[in-house]
Amino acid sequence: MRPLDGTGAAELPEAGLGLTDDAPPGASEEPAAAEAAETAAPGRCWLCRSSPCGSCAQPAKKKAPCPGLGLFYTLFSAFLFSLASSLVKKVEDVHAVEISAFRCVFQMIVVIPCLIYRKSGFLGPKGQRIFLVLRGFLGSASMMFAYYAFQTTSLADATVISFTCPVFTSIFACIFLKEKYSPWDALFTAFTIVGVILIVRPPFLFGSDTMEINESYSVHLKGTFAAIGHAVFAAMTLVILRKMGKSVDYFLSIWYYVALGLIEGIIVLFILGEWSLPYCGLDRLYLILIGLFGLGGQVFLTKGIQIEKAGPVAIMRTMDVVFAFIFQIIFFNDVPTWWTVGGALCVVASSTGAAIRKWCQSSK
Repeated sequence: MRPLDGTGAAELPEAGLGLTDDAPPGASEEPAAAEAAETAAPGRCWLCRSSPCGSCAQPAKKKAPCPGLGLFYTLFSAFLFSLASSLVKKVEDVHAVEISAFRCVFQMIVVIPCLIYRKSGFLGPKGQRIFLVLRGFLGSASMMFAYYAFQTTSLADATVISFTCPVFTSIFACIFLKEKYSPWDALFTAFTIVGVILIVRPPFLFGSDTMEINESYSVHLKGTFAAIGHAVFAAMTLVILRKMGKSVDYFLSIWYYVALGLIEGIIVLFILGEWSLPYCGLDRLYLILIGLFGLGGQVFLTKGIQIEKAGPVAIMRTMDVVFAFIFQIIFFNDVPTWWTVGGALCVVASSTGAAIRKWCQSSK
């Protein structure tokens, strides 16, 4: 889960009526210069009588964005993110941490020229560097946990549990930013917990029903905890980004994310002894596509947030879950259980309710 901070852009006024070049009835054909300055039709230059001339032409008003374009961008970003997640699960011979390291390298190639062009530097403001380091460390750890969850449990389960991030964000914002934690937040938290329980299906509650899981239950449990870890670290990252506000350039934040993510990934791979180049050419293609789809999803999500209000964007992001279910059936021939569907409904209802509540509060 990546950062979703942003506000919707205000709607632009509609363009006015077109200007006419027709002279008023009864006007003199050759008026004096001073009179022409007062009586010339709007848009007609009193010096050269052109309509209009280059010296006094008014800049055209910027057109309002197409209605629903921001939501379409968000929907397309959800499609790309889900497709990238499916490819992560397809890569079998490369560890999840190594996949995240490859993605960091790919994004670094894109971010460095942007930082040089924007002249933002590579360190950031002195008072914000500690927050940038925390953002990079926690954000990259969140990505590693997410990729590990996609590899070890079903795509739908990992995606649904990842959507518990808003609940953890509300809790951490209450603790660290002193934001209000209302009864509504507690209700959404309860819905989320129920949804996760339905997905995890602990044996002491469900008994022999856990045997219906296709893979080993211990592996499924590891993937579940990894997905929860992803949601927790992503929530911490969002709180840090909210703390920094707009004082730090967006590309600088991504730079810390990919630079520290690469260093962190190399250290973890060295400790685990899991570093290995992909032997299969198809796996190499998957790694490139994961980087492309991940970057594309981030770009379209950012564009969607820029031209659409945050509430509808957050609601549309729940389409990640729908795409995850579809891709799990198409690519892996794995039909989700009714327990997973029930858990998904609880978690999506919680995320949607939280988004609608925030949207209503910001509209007042």
